Amino acid sequence: MYWEKEIETMDRSRLEQMQLARLSETLERAKRSVYYRKRFAELGLDPGRIRTLADVANLPLTNKDDLREQWPYGFLTVSRDEIVRMHSSSGTTGRATVIYHTANDLAAWTNLLARCMYMAGMRRSDVFQNMMTYGLFTGGLGFHYGAEKLGALVIPAGSGNSKRQIQLMQDFETTVVHIIPSYALHLSTVFAEIGVDPRRDTKLRIAFLGAEPHSEKMRQKIEELYGFRAFNSYGLSEMNGPGVAFECAEQKGMHIWEDNYIVEIIDPVTLKPVPDGEEGELVMTTLLREGMPILRYRTKDLTRIIPGPCPCGRTHRRIERIKGRTDDMMILKGVNIFPIQIEKKLMEIPGVGTNFVIVLDRAGFNDQMTVKVEVKKDFFGGDLKQLEALRRQIVEELKSDILITPRVDLLEPDSLPKSEGKAQRVIDNRED
Repeated sequence: MYWEKEIETMDRSRLEQMQLARLSETLERAKRSVYYRKRFAELGLDPGRIRTLADVANLPLTNKDDLREQWPYGFLTVSRDEIVRMHSSSGTTGRATVIYHTANDLAAWTNLLARCMYMAGMRRSDVFQNMMTYGLFTGGLGFHYGAEKLGALVIPAGSGNSKRQIQLMQDFETTVVHIIPSYALHLSTVFAEIGVDPRRDTKLRIAFLGAEPHSEKMRQKIEELYGFRAFNSYGLSEMNGPGVAFECAEQKGMHIWEDNYIVEIIDPVTLKPVPDGEEGELVMTTLLREGMPILRYRTKDLTRIIPGPCPCGRTHRRIERIKGRTDDMMILKGVNIFPIQIEKKLMEIPGVGTNFVIVLDRAGFNDQMTVKVEVKKDFFGGDLKQLEALRRQIVEELKSDILITPRVDLLEPDSLPKSEGKAQRVIDNRED
């Protein structure tokens, strides 16, 4: 059993007292790092004057560029011989960021993952197949250690090799998987190709979805294809990795573990806090990190606090699924558009397949969007009128939601490149 009832259902006033005590310890640790010692001096900030949770707004914001500029050890608050592991985030937009963990940090992170998986219904009797990348990426190892702490049998399958994944599921009677949403859709087509029905021919009952934003429609589609319950999870390397927030059995938002983090939602332009229920950028402060505490980290993820208590009885506040990121927002003709908006619409339209890509081009001074969409096999029966009607429907549905008229190209099934990692949904050919 891994139900930490005392912590998970703690009265809000006691929970906030715990946060404040842990914040005080975190600030003392942060002063030992080269970066925060310098920042506090520049701002004339005495961390000892942070006496209430409201005072957190007086602390400096930290962003990914700060982490990059302090490569490799500028945020470290302990001696290097106390560090037992490092992880690194993607460096696709520049130098990667690195996060360090002490043994206690790893124990706390592992505990959070075990708490998350138990909350969603996983038990020690389950067989857990981890289909995420292992290595510098945090997703694989984070869930792996959490599942072992829970007592489940863990299959460290890693990513890719779809037919082998299915064989492992059948041979070892896998009941729980950790999988990227877009890969779950791709894998369903492999099941069909080899004549295996995941609903009938496996014992799958739970999936943990993570690593990329996905819509509620996509979740429902995955659940329908596999016949299991799919739970949304949230994490980022800077805050440990997965296990920051997770859905409970109610599937009505993700509980964000406030005994480990202070949560803020701010306006990404003004940087001022917004009320609960209003959308903004998620900002987080670590509370138990020894080796590398981070204060008020700008995640760039857009979400909102869901007001009111959760029927499950847990008192830790819930965040809505991530809408998108402030830095993957597309701006066309003055309109802000997120890829997940387009995905949500496409998943609602009968006849649309599981794969699509958004291509942005510039003709003269005009930006243009083309959405390339795979169509289900039964729509390629030679009826051009049917295809044209589907194309027009997609154009109109997208236009009603994103307020611009995209070009839509219908493609044969399996004609777009398949990804066994994060799906590349946007190709931006515009010049800066």
